[in-house]
Amino acid sequence: MSETEKITLNIGSVDLGRVDLLVQEGFYSSRSDFIRTAIRNQLERQQAAVDSITSRKSMVIGTLSYSRHELEQKRAENEMINVKVIGMFILTDDVTPRLALDTIQSATIRGVFKAPEDVKEALKDRLH
Repeated sequence: MSETEKITLNIGSVDLGRVDLLVQEGFYSSRSDFIRTAIRNQLERQQAAVDSITSRKSMVIGTLSYSRHELEQKRAENEMINVKVIGMFILTDDVTPRLALDTIQSATIRGVFKAPEDVKEALKDRLH
């Protein structure tokens, strides 16, 4: 099952009424179902643009995760990484702030960043 994030959405009363009418008539099971469907449909319509942008910017779509072991290998090789993710970027709980600073030069995250709070704080100036 994929991870989800809760968002807040402001919508005009007339549009909301139209959504409620479609839900009431059984076109959608709930407001959330309508919104998820609308988002998926719009993303499908824009897929060529998303593909072009991600290719041009060398971005990962999906989940990118680094463990302490993987980052220690990067540090041993004196390698700094530039993370570009659409989806979720995870630094496991065993990653320390020092290790993250030693190995992550920058991070562009369009989606969710999961990491220990002290690691997030250490990287805050490198996040875009």
